[in-house]
Amino acid sequence: MDEALVSETLERLCNLLRTDARHRALPHGLRPVQVEALLYLARCNHYSDTPQAVTEFLGSTKGTVSQTLKVLERERLLAKSTDPADRRVVRLRLTDAGRELADELSVPAVLQEALADDRVPIERLAGDLRHLLAGLQRAAGHRTFGACHTCRFFRREDSGFRCGLTGEPLAEADADLICREHERAEPAA
Repeated sequence: MDEALVSETLERLCNLLRTDARHRALPHGLRPVQVEALLYLARCNHYSDTPQAVTEFLGSTKGTVSQTLKVLERERLLAKSTDPADRRVVRLRLTDAGRELADELSVPAVLQEALADDRVPIERLAGDLRHLLAGLQRAAGHRTFGACHTCRFFRREDSGFRCGLTGEPLAEADADLICREHERAEPAA
């Protein structure tokens, strides 16, 4: 059955990447979940830089994420601040050291090496994996956490970009960031 083959292949790929993540995290004194949180915070936008968003993205418990963020803060990879518009909201941002480490760990060397093979159609593979991810997220009822430019609320204007949900202007760099309010745009017919 093709579905079983897909499931087995994905499980094996994920296992290999998790094993690699453990090895990459060790020299930095981090656990894989801490690296995952670090990498998420390096890619999320200002709507998505809260402990709650990290919890939703990782699919973890509040307690696990709280401990994860404490470690990242203690290691001076993360800084917390209170949102000036709503003092109840905690904002998370990577420090320079955190951003440098996230850049270093963002794409595993083993994956870079595998993708360097000319026989791997990277663009098609990336598109197929995004499509599969969207289907899994839909089936499980999870948020999509996609890049702004793939969201149904994303608007191109003469002056740049805008979030159709909030009405806020978006910088060009924001278009590629992950947003927790993301809703996948329907493909053009």
